Amino acid sequence: MVRTCALTRAEMPVEALVRFVLSPDGEIVPDVEARAEGRGVWITLSHAAVAEAVRKKAFSRSLKAQVSVADDLADLTRLRLEQRLLSALGMARKAGQFVTGATKVKGVLQSGEAVALLTASDAAEDGRNKMLGTLRALNHAKREAGLTGPDVPHFESLSSAQMGLALGLENVIHAALTRGAAAQSAVDKANRLARYIAPALEEHTDRITASGVLLPAEQDERR
Repeated sequence: MVRTCALTRAEMPVEALVRFVLSPDGEIVPDVEARAEGRGVWITLSHAAVAEAVRKKAFSRSLKAQVSVADDLADLTRLRLEQRLLSALGMARKAGQFVTGATKVKGVLQSGEAVALLTASDAAEDGRNKMLGTLRALNHAKREAGLTGPDVPHFESLSSAQMGLALGLENVIHAALTRGAAAQSAVDKANRLARYIAPALEEHTDRITASGVLLPAEQDERR
């Protein structure tokens, strides 16, 4: 489906947008699942875009009415997307499709079972680089073998404390999602969160996690 961004007026697929609705209290709130009843306001899936929509009163214009909009709506939207991802990771863990610990994660990467690599945003640089080296080697081997399909993505959108608290685990630094419906649902949500926060990382071109998709090897080597 295609919807119009209330800020830019550009028509975009709903996957590239985030929906907002008017709460019973008359306040604009994020509807990240896009399931709430009532008329919605769609904004480009970007922290910067939502913040700009607040500043330019795009919600009142779209609804043709004065509405209450929190100054921190962009941050609240990020929180909702994080919560949605953490819930999906919990479901993947229950389904046996979520692995933690450097040794186990490296094992599923090397076996080809992993569909995504997750690294805590506060991970130590050396451990992070070693795991990414394994992932780059895996993706390179797939291309050399002529295998089709996208590279295994890497996400670095959540802290170790966030993942540990939500999953009831301690010190979650390295994790991987393995094949299955629950894991794929988590990957989809991780992609949306990564896309939402990407503008905040534009100045850090060496961070390969902004879009949830690996940079070409020649760019990644600049880190």
